[in-house]
Amino acid sequence: MAFYDVYSHPALVRYKTSVCTKATLFLVVVLCLTYISPLLVAYRSQGFWIKRRTYEEQPVVRFQYQTLLVAATSTRGDYVAWSSFPHLNNMLGANLRIPSVSVREDDQNQDGKTDLLIFQLQLPLKPEEQVYSVQLLLTFSYKLFRMSTVVMQSLAYVQHSSSVPGAKLSVSGDLRLQQRTPLPHRGLYDMYNVPVIDGSSPFASAYNLDNIIRSYQERNLTTVLSYPMPVWTVGRAAGSPFQLNIEIRYPMEVISYRPGFWETIKCAWIQYVSVLLVFLWVFERVQRFVFQNQVLTTVPVPVGKPHLS
Repeated sequence: MAFYDVYSHPALVRYKTSVCTKATLFLVVVLCLTYISPLLVAYRSQGFWIKRRTYEEQPVVRFQYQTLLVAATSTRGDYVAWSSFPHLNNMLGANLRIPSVSVREDDQNQDGKTDLLIFQLQLPLKPEEQVYSVQLLLTFSYKLFRMSTVVMQSLAYVQHSSSVPGAKLSVSGDLRLQQRTPLPHRGLYDMYNVPVIDGSSPFASAYNLDNIIRSYQERNLTTVLSYPMPVWTVGRAAGSPFQLNIEIRYPMEVISYRPGFWETIKCAWIQYVSVLLVFLWVFERVQRFVFQNQVLTTVPVPVGKPHLS
């Protein structure tokens, strides 16, 4: 007569012992190794407590129509200048030149955020004047919204010099964000929402390029114009103005921030549990081997049967 399995189920056996035994000590050690060891492994593997995260966002940038231009017209220190600040223009005297300026901001992908600034300037010169170097400051309003709300005023600095007098300088670059410290993960961050150039000041020191750049570089959050290949064109015709053509793009930025409490715990918990599952699997089989083979003396009691007292 053939036999076959009609039904099967696992048998549950409990292993009993008193408190002060080797089996109890073994159980305590196993529990400690099971739940504490994964924590140590995850912590020592680096990155358990996340201190910095990153995200991508295109900033909201607006040109503030504040400009400061200085052009060297000789190798002896002569210069001409112009700015959008009346106090500085009044101090320039005979060095003041009023240029023709054209500004256009484009939203190329129609997403509501400006993508490109086109700045064109024509600087009138006397017949005997030539341009050997150019320094230009442009100021911007810069905003971020995805994590913390960042509102600040920033600048772009354009500088180029040549031993040969030029007729035109063309620059095409990106306005990049520079961070010394991560941003907070939420809240309003507006400590740098102050004018980069104090246009209300009647003192010349407020418009000194050295002072402006030095003060600006002390900030933890700045913007810098990246233009790796400026084009310097020579051969200016007599009586024609010096031309300055600048294209500034506002690209997507990778922004670092300090994660909040729950984000830090979530990342740490994922790392801990992933290691814990391995230790649970290993020590479950260790305990089964020890108790089933009576390596440590215990009293096995099948469930459903009277147990020994």
